Amino acid sequence: MSTFNFTDDENQIVEAVRRFVSKEVRPQVAKLEREQTFPTELLAGIKELGLFGLAVPEAYGGLQLRVPVFAAVMEVLAAGWTTLAAYVNSHATVAYVIATHGTEEQKQRYLPTMATGEDRGALCLTEPGAGSDLQSITTVATRDGDNFRLRGDKIFVTNGEKATVMLTLTRTGKDETTGKPRLSLFLVEKKAPGVSVGSTFHKMGFGLVDTVEIRLEDAQVPAASMVGLQEGAGMRQLLDGLEIGRIAIASSAVGLAANALDEAKRYASERKTFGVTIDRHQAIQLRLADMATKLVAARLLTAEAARKKEAGERADMLGAMAKLYASEVAAEVVQDALRVHGGYGYISEFTIERLYREAPLYLVGEGTNDINKLVIARRMLDGSEADTLGLPS
Repeated sequence: MSTFNFTDDENQIVEAVRRFVSKEVRPQVAKLEREQTFPTELLAGIKELGLFGLAVPEAYGGLQLRVPVFAAVMEVLAAGWTTLAAYVNSHATVAYVIATHGTEEQKQRYLPTMATGEDRGALCLTEPGAGSDLQSITTVATRDGDNFRLRGDKIFVTNGEKATVMLTLTRTGKDETTGKPRLSLFLVEKKAPGVSVGSTFHKMGFGLVDTVEIRLEDAQVPAASMVGLQEGAGMRQLLDGLEIGRIAIASSAVGLAANALDEAKRYASERKTFGVTIDRHQAIQLRLADMATKLVAARLLTAEAARKKEAGERADMLGAMAKLYASEVAAEVVQDALRVHGGYGYISEFTIERLYREAPLYLVGEGTNDINKLVIARRMLDGSEADTLGLPS
């Protein structure tokens, strides 16, 4: 991983996470996954390292990492165990939105406890009838004096069971000029009246990451919980946060791919056929070379998206590219790693079997890859990313 432009302090943070992953995480993953035991001790380690405060400003007790450093940390976590990265990802997006768009009162209320992990954040966006098309959500927030009443169902809420504060997208009326719904973001506390956890979704992977339905049945929240007190600004605020989320999930996909390549390389150095280890066979060498090249390319594209976001430049196209490419690479590298393992790759005692089940999440999470392709195409066609593309015309 290239950290040549990181400060000494930033490199120390990345190295501290790498040591934690090497000494505390990797030796326990297989047992925790096999027994489906919630990793309480590892979660305590994440809190001690301050990783729930990756996107929280220092003034509120967080690490306030620059986006490229944040991406590097997410990759290291995911390379050890993607589950740990999943605990941090949506939480960091919520913290970023509060830190960037929230009022001072909202920052003071939530960020210090989010930095320590005492409060954990989740995203309540997707609905049964509105996935990628968030403009079609039906969850509505209705003014009621000094409060709003929220009604609707949100699904696929990652960490929704454990979360205490949920960034929730709602409709708050219509724009009189365009006729389109005004979308607003609220910080909804789990303990608020009318908020409940519905169904739990059982997934092919990430069994220790809770993914649930959140029901809002006339949930009463203070008007002061609207992000930034800006009605109708929810989509703009959310898209800014999702750029961070896409960089985080791209970094996590790179970490998964790195883990898969490491497993394939190690197995190839131990497994013998025809009197030599299989990494001596040209066919295996060519496959490993392809895997390594894709991994490094995905890492560099993700780093470039993180650099652009950090610089305050428009990063939706590069963020979409990073998420698209890194997730596709993760799926391809994991499949190639399984081929290197042969039949053993299909056996649950081998790490690659779990990674093979986890990889598809990155193809559909944080916007499906087809949606990300549309984001890329629109930026190409409107000319707003001409400098990034560097086309000769």
